Amino acid sequence: MAEKKAHIGFEELKQLFARLRAPDGCPWDRKQTHASLRPYLVEESYEVLQTLDDGDLQKLREELGDLLLQIMLHAQIASEEGEFTIDDVIQTLRDKLIHRHPHVFGEVKVKDAAEVKHNWELLKQNERHESNGSLLSGVPKSMPALSYGQSIQRRAADIGFDWRKTEQVLDKLVEEVDELRNASNHEEQIHEFGDVLFTLMNLARRLGIDAETALRGTNQRFFERFTCMEQLCRERGIKLGDLSLEEQDALWNEAKKKLAAGQ
Repeated sequence: MAEKKAHIGFEELKQLFARLRAPDGCPWDRKQTHASLRPYLVEESYEVLQTLDDGDLQKLREELGDLLLQIMLHAQIASEEGEFTIDDVIQTLRDKLIHRHPHVFGEVKVKDAAEVKHNWELLKQNERHESNGSLLSGVPKSMPALSYGQSIQRRAADIGFDWRKTEQVLDKLVEEVDELRNASNHEEQIHEFGDVLFTLMNLARRLGIDAETALRGTNQRFFERFTCMEQLCRERGIKLGDLSLEEQDALWNEAKKKLAAGQ
C-alpha cells in the first residue's frame, strides 16, 4: 500500500477527485464552486511563496500539493459542468509551451535567456493583438498591487514605453516626493503617494528587483528585529512601550547586531 501511494499516477489522482465530488463523496468537496474556492487558491499560493522565502524544500513539496489540490478541484467542477477537463487544461498548456518555445521545438535560434524572454513577450503580444485585447488586459487586477504595477510597467516597456536611463527615474522620484510634500489635502496625498510607489516600482524593475519580494524581505527583517527587541525587554524586565524613542532606537540597533551575529 505504501509503495502504491508513493507512485500514485495522474489518472488515479483524477479518479480520486471525481470520487470526492461524487453524490456519495465528501459533503465539503461537493458543495464547492469556482467562487467559493477563490480564498483557498489565494491562501495556498501564498503558502507556497512562504516556503520559497524560508528555503524549506520539504515543506515546498507539501504546499505544491495543496496548490495542485485547488487546480484539480477547479478542473473537476468544470468537468461536471461540461466546460472543460483537466486534460483540456494540460493540452492548452502543452500547446502554449510549444508555441512560445520555437527555439526548442522549431527552427528559431537564440543566444541567451534574455532573448528567450524577449521572444516570449513578442509572441504574447501577437496573441493579444490577434484577439484585439489590450497589452495590459492579461495582467490580473487581483494581483498584489506591487506585482501588478511592475507587470503592467514591464509590458509597456517591452514596446519601448519606458525611461531611457535609470537616472531619469530617480529624477522622477524626487519630483513625485516633492508633489507629495506639497499636497494640499488628504485626497491629493493619496494620489501623490500612489505616484511615489509607482515610480519606486519602475526603479525596482530597471534594477532587476522584484518589488513584492523586496518588500516581503523588509517586512520579515522588521518582524525579526522587533520581536528581538521585545525579547530583550522581557529578559530585562522592562516594557518596550515605556522606553523613550531614543531608548527604543538604541534597542533596535542592538537587536540588529544580535541578529546579524546569529545570537
